[in-house]
Amino acid sequence: MKATKILVLGLFVFGTAAGVVNALPKKDAWYTQHYFLMQDYERKVYKGLSANGKLEFQKVYWDSRSPAAKEEFDRRMAYIEPTFKNENSAQPWNTDRARIYLLNGRPAGVEQKQNDYWSGQVTPLGAQSNVGQDRTGEDIQGRTLEVWSYPYDRRVVQYAFSFSAPNKWVQVQISASGGRYIQGLEKQSRVETWGPADEDAYKAKLDALKSIK
Repeated sequence: MKATKILVLGLFVFGTAAGVVNALPKKDAWYTQHYFLMQDYERKVYKGLSANGKLEFQKVYWDSRSPAAKEEFDRRMAYIEPTFKNENSAQPWNTDRARIYLLNGRPAGVEQKQNDYWSGQVTPLGAQSNVGQDRTGEDIQGRTLEVWSYPYDRRVVQYAFSFSAPNKWVQVQISASGGRYIQGLEKQSRVETWGPADEDAYKAKLDALKSIK
């Protein structure tokens, strides 16, 4: 009960996530799909390339990664596209919950707040989360807060999403220290799940793209 009160107190918008998502160039679907998987140096290179250079970048990006990484990306996108389309029908991946799912995968545990009380943890940490189920017809009006948990370095990182009418789920921080380990988890995902097989060789290929007109 004490933990529940801590979660409810101090709820505020996690502006970095929502702000960045809204600022993405929506006309470049590939970029919005891959933006949160990319390292800073990749984003910098991509933004400075010509239209043809960007097309080559997209090829080099996946050619420099393992086939398993591309398969995992396709699996997560296949889940994201129908599941979060109610929030953004044109680009379901360009939403807060989809971004976290794409970057970190299925959460280990999910908690939901319904009306004025917490319904409790839907799945315990380490068990199969209900986020993996088909939720295209979910009753988003029935919940006001959803918390996803991920294990990280013997700790648990929590992401919280608050319902915003008519159909948005906005990432929020549920306590002053709630986002303490988020950056570490996300960096780990970018490196271990989505990083290139040979970073030096990859950077050399990206540098060569700058000359494409």
